[in-house]
Amino acid sequence: MTGERITQKTHDGLTLVGEAFGPAGGPPVLFMHGGGQTRHSWGGTARTMAARGWRALIVDHRGHGDSGWSAEGNYSYEAAADDARGWADLLGGSPVFIGASLGGITGMLATGEEPRLRARALVLVDIAPKIEAAGSERILDFMRRNMEDGFATLEDAAAEVAAYTPERKRKVDLNSIRKNLRERDGRWYWHWDPKTITHRSGRDSAIMGPKLDEAVRNADCPILLVRGRFSDVVSPEGADHLKALRPDAGFVDVGGAGHMVAGDRNDVFTDAVIGFLEERGIMQQKSA
Repeated sequence: MTGERITQKTHDGLTLVGEAFGPAGGPPVLFMHGGGQTRHSWGGTARTMAARGWRALIVDHRGHGDSGWSAEGNYSYEAAADDARGWADLLGGSPVFIGASLGGITGMLATGEEPRLRARALVLVDIAPKIEAAGSERILDFMRRNMEDGFATLEDAAAEVAAYTPERKRKVDLNSIRKNLRERDGRWYWHWDPKTITHRSGRDSAIMGPKLDEAVRNADCPILLVRGRFSDVVSPEGADHLKALRPDAGFVDVGGAGHMVAGDRNDVFTDAVIGFLEERGIMQQKSA
């Protein structure tokens, strides 16, 4: 299934790039990836949902993939939330919002702070208001290690990913990892602007907790948390904290998966999301 390229211009002049699958009139679903990834991390789930009648839009965050880089380094969570509102407007209706890590923080802010994105549902993929600072810092350490020097070969990049995700039982796919890299002067570099993390630490996400608590309380939509059982970012206590904020929230703990749940166990992840949406009758809702 081939996607349709879609772009939007942000309030600060960046061109953001997305790819849409499925019927134009289908109920919309917006996917936002984690930091250091690209829209291609959602390809399998987006195509499955499109085949079921959804209008699935996968997008590159500002500073990632094919989207523009901010000369001023404007990569705040609030800027990402504004971008998400822009994508929702382009979809022409209240989307299901599916966000992993950075994308999930974006979703919490976009749906819980004014002007609120009116979502049909919010799916948080291994992210919650309360996270483990050590796990978040491990992600940033992984991203920083080869940020400037890149890799001599795709195999070297794959080996780095494999070392970061020891819970994965299958070999890292070189065609898949190629989509997260760009070649320059004979070396391979991650497909994102180093400024997105230059001044960020794992504690930055943790101190967002009270702000995200309030956003989750205010989000006027069903919430599902999908956690990787091996995750060092969202602990069982973090999942319980979300449940205390939103007793109506759904929760799925995916065995054999770490922080990158959709990449580790894509079929299980996709089934969990579709099952939740069907259980809550969300596909049948009319666009706002």
